Amino acid sequence: MKFVDEAVIEVEAGKGGDGCLSFHRGPNLPKGGPDGGDGGDGGDVRLVGDAALNTLVDFRFMPRCRAESGRPGGGRDKTGASGGTLEVRVPVGTRIIDDETSTSVGDLAVEDQAVTVAKGGARGFGNAHFKSSTNRAPRQTTPGSPGESRRLRLTLNVIADVGLLGMPNAGKSTLIARVSASRPKIADYPFTTLVPNLGVVRVGEDASFVMADVPGLIPGASSGAGLGYRFLKHLTRTRLLLHLVDAAPMDGSDPLANCRQIEEELYAYSSVFRERDIWMVATKMDLTGSEDVVTRLEEAFPDRPRFAISAVTGFGIDDLTRAAMGWVSRYRARVNDDAEFAHRERELNDAVADDVRRHSIGQRGTESRHRGSSLG
Repeated sequence: MKFVDEAVIEVEAGKGGDGCLSFHRGPNLPKGGPDGGDGGDGGDVRLVGDAALNTLVDFRFMPRCRAESGRPGGGRDKTGASGGTLEVRVPVGTRIIDDETSTSVGDLAVEDQAVTVAKGGARGFGNAHFKSSTNRAPRQTTPGSPGESRRLRLTLNVIADVGLLGMPNAGKSTLIARVSASRPKIADYPFTTLVPNLGVVRVGEDASFVMADVPGLIPGASSGAGLGYRFLKHLTRTRLLLHLVDAAPMDGSDPLANCRQIEEELYAYSSVFRERDIWMVATKMDLTGSEDVVTRLEEAFPDRPRFAISAVTGFGIDDLTRAAMGWVSRYRARVNDDAEFAHRERELNDAVADDVRRHSIGQRGTESRHRGSSLG
């Protein structure tokens, strides 16, 4: 299935049913009182998080979501049926943005979480609603009001405990293939990975975490170069970042210089990433010329945990996954037990999400200008 992480849809709630104009009639009651019933309320449109979905590709073929309208009222005080709520299933991790105002509508972070994105129109009143002691034969009715209509931009960010950060060909795909059942494309050229890959890393019978392998960064990515913000937004929900440093780059570049370039792009995209834990992982330690990289990482990043691995031979892999599992377990426990910490984490996620939206708007504006200049 094709991975699609952004889609634009039109949502339209149902119109309210019209009120009915009617007077009761019978064999012995030629001029009965008003009995026109009210219409039914229009149906809402609601988006619901579904953990079984992992792409927004369906919305490329279903750009409009319309709820049922309410039925009109009838004689004999019959109220029209209300329109049914339209529930649209979207992947967990979907953020909903009003495309016209660029404001956030909601964020579906957990299974079965729901957000009403368009409210159905109110019912119209039949003439029975307006009868009184002074107005015994009202001919007044009201129509149902239209439902809300909005243009929404859906953006999907993968949800993972551990995210892999690093230059193209740093060994991210090889690592996730080694420690999980994920089978991403692996090759000896840059940008092999074009979409995020998720893998479940099992450290024990009841101990596992989700690792995300996402496309590699290049200088200028925070401004839209390469895969730009389309890559960076997938790191917004990860709790722990593993910065994979190629210990023996094929192009002969300096590993530490590459490392600093990547983190400069990360912080340029969102300074909130400075609040995230980052571990340094030297990769490809089976290759000649990789021996001094760990020492240099220790000198450059003395406050960060450091690991040396070879995903090909398996060297250091168990130490890394066990340490990551311990960190994830402690993090989960603290989120559950410490309300203040959990609130702080939500604030950080919201802050990064705001940066995602800002970059997304800027990128769309740039693309629009480019299209305009090419047409001119």
